[in-house]
Amino acid sequence: MALLDDAFSSLGGAVLIGISAALVAPVLLPAAGAILRPVAKGVIKGGFYLADTLQEVIAEGSEQLSDLMAEVQAERATSVATTTQTE
Repeated sequence: MALLDDAFSSLGGAVLIGISAALVAPVLLPAAGAILRPVAKGVIKGGFYLADTLQEVIAEGSEQLSDLMAEVQAERATSVATTTQTE
């Protein structure tokens, strides 16, 4: 019987906490939402800014790499042409 009493006594505390949370939640959630919404919007804006900046950096790097590859291919073609003419 003591085991059953212990189960109900601990369950009663949990039920009391659950009921209290259900009563307080409608008051706290809108207030928390009013505070957290601007923070969430700021985080999302920052993510967009970071994504845009990263996209620009990658595009610039890709363009520079493409230019560098074109230069190397042109130099290689010139050196191959020079080598074949001297032989």
